[in-house]
Amino acid sequence: MSEPQVNASRLDSSGNEMVLRDDHIIETVATLQRRIEDRFPNAGLASLCMRLHQVACKAAEKSASIAQPIRWIRVFVYLIAAALLGSLVAAIYFAIQFVNIDPAAIAEEISAEPVGVVFWIQALESILNDIIFLAIAIFFLFSLENRIKRRRALAALHELRSIAHVIDMHQLTKDPERFFRKNSDTKHSPKQTMTPFLLNRYLDYCSEMLSLTGKIAALYVQHFDDADAVAAVSEIEQLTNGMSRKIWQKIMVLEQSREALDRIDAEHATAASKTHTAPVTPAMPPTSDPSDSSVRQVPRRSKGDAS
Repeated sequence: MSEPQVNASRLDSSGNEMVLRDDHIIETVATLQRRIEDRFPNAGLASLCMRLHQVACKAAEKSASIAQPIRWIRVFVYLIAAALLGSLVAAIYFAIQFVNIDPAAIAEEISAEPVGVVFWIQALESILNDIIFLAIAIFFLFSLENRIKRRRALAALHELRSIAHVIDMHQLTKDPERFFRKNSDTKHSPKQTMTPFLLNRYLDYCSEMLSLTGKIAALYVQHFDDADAVAAVSEIEQLTNGMSRKIWQKIMVLEQSREALDRIDAEHATAASKTHTAPVTPAMPPTSDPSDSSVRQVPRRSKGDAS
């Protein structure tokens, strides 16, 4: 079956990289929503596609904001990092100014008193610990922006994951085999109100919505290279691909069953046409058997008998 042609990618200004066009994705979702409303005006799938369109619009804005730097956080981090480094430099400066640090005197003190070795080792260890803790603090501050962006992206991706499950729920009870099994429904079986053609279109719309859900998720990591966010997007794509495979299995069963029924109907029609066009052989009258006793033979009369 034919699908609409979608140009959702473009080259960047350098002409080297393919990127997703968020405006084309939004337009594709809107077109799909109108198609569903035209075919199934009262179905809940149309409302769900409208919700997907709203999520796509928000994803375009959020992905653009996530790609941009958070300037106030960067200024705050730079100030805190500068203050920490300044504190360390000031501490070292005052230590040099107010403490007599003479390498020759230190070596003489260590050789004269072994206890001095322990003192200077402890002092060196304390300095190294301060430097390590300072580096950890600076790393924490510089990763603050990335962690804020990651939290925003994961929250949006969680909503897309929920939408994918809701789409799967809409096609859960759409069983194509029920069209070709007579008297198989029970009291609590879901009502089947669609024709095979409409069911085919319904399942195809669900598959398109799942595919677009994966494309919307990919917008968040297009310009945000975070390992956790990329893993979450990959999980959503695997989820939607698995759901789409189940839907296409139903579509294949539906198409194969329809082809089998069409073939059977064609064979019946061919057999019926041969029956109507066969020539009718006229019935021959029965012939008499000379040996049959029920047939009385009248003897010929000669000329002498006539007298």
